[in-house]
Amino acid sequence: MRAVLQRVTSARVEVDGEVVGAIDRAGLLALVGVTHDDGPDQVERMARKISELRILRDEQSLVDAGAPVLVVSQFTLYADTRKGRRPSWSAAAPGPVAEPLVAALVDALRARGVEVEQGRFGAMMEVSLVNDGPVTLVIDA
Repeated sequence: MRAVLQRVTSARVEVDGEVVGAIDRAGLLALVGVTHDDGPDQVERMARKISELRILRDEQSLVDAGAPVLVVSQFTLYADTRKGRRPSWSAAAPGPVAEPLVAALVDALRARGVEVEQGRFGAMMEVSLVNDGPVTLVIDA
């Protein structure tokens, strides 16, 4: 499981012109990708890392600050671009494997007391954000 975390002052996701998830105060945008061998252990490690990583202002975590996270599934995080000009997506887990793991991550974050908004799995999404810093980290679980 891989996540790109961006510290934001606001972020939102639209699908077909409808806002399906939004945060309107400082927090994180988490773009999340799943690979074939991910499972419950990776979900728990990722939830712990996202919720406890001290990257918000004043070295606070989401839990410390009571800040929200917007979780957006993104299979393209597992693109292989080493050869040619066309990325390979073979390392990304297929939807029936990835979707329940992204949902489990959302549940695990909520269980840790984090306010979670989310995109819509498998949809063509428009993601808008205002970077804070900017601070952007790649996390592998």
